[in-house]
Amino acid sequence: MDLVVIGLGYVGLPLVREAGRAGLRVGGLDRDARVVAGLKAGLSHVDDVSAEDVERMLAAGFTPSRDEDILDGARTIVICVPTPLSNDGGPDLTAVRSAAQTVARHLDPGTLVVLESTTYPGTTEEVVRPILEESGLVAGEDFHLAFSPERIDPGNPVYGVHNTPKIVGGLTPSCAHAAAAFYGKFVEHVVQAKGTREAEMAKLLENTYRHVNIALVNEMAVFCNELGIDLWDSIACAATKPFGFQAFYPGPGVGGHCIPIDPNYLSYKVRSLGYPFRFVELAQEINDRMPRYVVERAQALLNREGLAMKGAKVLILGVTYKPDIADQRESPARPVARRLRKMGADLSFHDPHVESWEVDGEPVPRARVLYTALAEADLVIVLTDHREYDPESLTRHARLLFDTRGATRRLDETAAERVELL
Repeated sequence: MDLVVIGLGYVGLPLVREAGRAGLRVGGLDRDARVVAGLKAGLSHVDDVSAEDVERMLAAGFTPSRDEDILDGARTIVICVPTPLSNDGGPDLTAVRSAAQTVARHLDPGTLVVLESTTYPGTTEEVVRPILEESGLVAGEDFHLAFSPERIDPGNPVYGVHNTPKIVGGLTPSCAHAAAAFYGKFVEHVVQAKGTREAEMAKLLENTYRHVNIALVNEMAVFCNELGIDLWDSIACAATKPFGFQAFYPGPGVGGHCIPIDPNYLSYKVRSLGYPFRFVELAQEINDRMPRYVVERAQALLNREGLAMKGAKVLILGVTYKPDIADQRESPARPVARRLRKMGADLSFHDPHVESWEVDGEPVPRARVLYTALAEADLVIVLTDHREYDPESLTRHARLLFDTRGATRRLDETAAERVELL
């Protein structure tokens, strides 16, 4: 194989597709039997990769496997395994260590090994390198080792692997050159970092920047509501400045793997130096409390209408963490639903990308006919602004609408009595 990707999830599978399009012979290694069986049958479990894509990948020679022998003779091996948070708030590197041990058993001289899994600065050199060198080969001398942060944005119709600049940081200059040459075969622009730690930090900087700025507007949303200020209008006005400002928007919380998880890796590393990373920890605190705030606002809206939360019919629109995809990782919809249910709400949901949904093991009824459910609900809460949710139709059918995503902010004032923005 020219390339074997370990971990065929939302990062690994698009990488396989792009490398295959460039003519590379690609294999994939994954421990999940259902994932491998599905791919072999031409099915996709990733939003951004269609079944037609998988069929074309297979036709081009893509070989998904659970057998680690697929690594034998691979020229390049890329590790794209998950790094969830551990109990102590740092990254759980179990999958990374396991993948590195697997690679070490099949490592050949001259092989390029790249870690793409997001983690704290120093992981490639301090964790992955020693495991790989158990093979008896030396990184930077006998084989190449690099880190390249994934920059996948699920559901983005414009930017993918091919046209998103690719950062690579090598253990040595020759490692960086090898990694840049590899990615340059199917990525338009490759950016070389000074080393692996700088590349690891770049990923965390990107997501910490977003995390902190989202927390800023989330906190502003809380006090702007009390001051009677339309924050959405203020943001729109500020965004007209052609320099020095980037618009961020409030919401019911943050979701996905990156924003609620990745900055904690950096906070974990900083704490090992003996002091906290206060910006990240404060941002985490603010964003984590947004689901509670959403429910408090929902309760106030029902009270305004003379209704109690207990027994009220509450419809949640959108349970994925971002629009137009099926990915539910770390979605704020779950803590919102948990609190609504605890307060006695008669809860239901609708999401065009999710057929069934559970909270703490208990199923939440799914509304089958959207506009009927809108008319029957005492309160509708928009948590994810999927494109299927036409703002005018929502405001026309819902008796009371709480829009946490600003989807209805451009409508005229006629709906103001029945619509409230976060």
